[in-house]
Amino acid sequence: MAREKLEEPHPVDIHVGRRVQEKRLGLGLTQSALARALGVSFQQVQKYEKGTNRVSASKLFEMADFMKVEIPYFFSGFRAAQAGVGEEEAPAFDHEPRMTKHSVEIARLAPHLPLRNQKLILDMIREMLGDAAEKPS
Repeated sequence: MAREKLEEPHPVDIHVGRRVQEKRLGLGLTQSALARALGVSFQQVQKYEKGTNRVSASKLFEMADFMKVEIPYFFSGFRAAQAGVGEEEAPAFDHEPRMTKHSVEIARLAPHLPLRNQKLILDMIREMLGDAAEKPS
């Protein structure tokens, strides 16, 4: 019988995992390639990226070295909500949607388009999202 998981992953572990995934995809690496470089299974890399398994300090150091980034890269953008004195407990950290290999490629290719085409594509994406699209002020 499978063991029941009692705890949700910590928001920091989820954030670090997403940053690992974003960087891996940005470098064009597969989970298997990263796993080989770290000496772990690709399943372990999957668990790191989902935040279900914490990345140890030594593995984080190896990842940073392999991906040619500083360790703080994996934590950048994380802001944990904290209640102030006399306030109710703050809401849980709201994570950005996961980057996919397609969204990373779109972000990589877009700057090579003329500005007019970038705007057309942006308008098309907003149209596809409808009310869910956030327009800048």
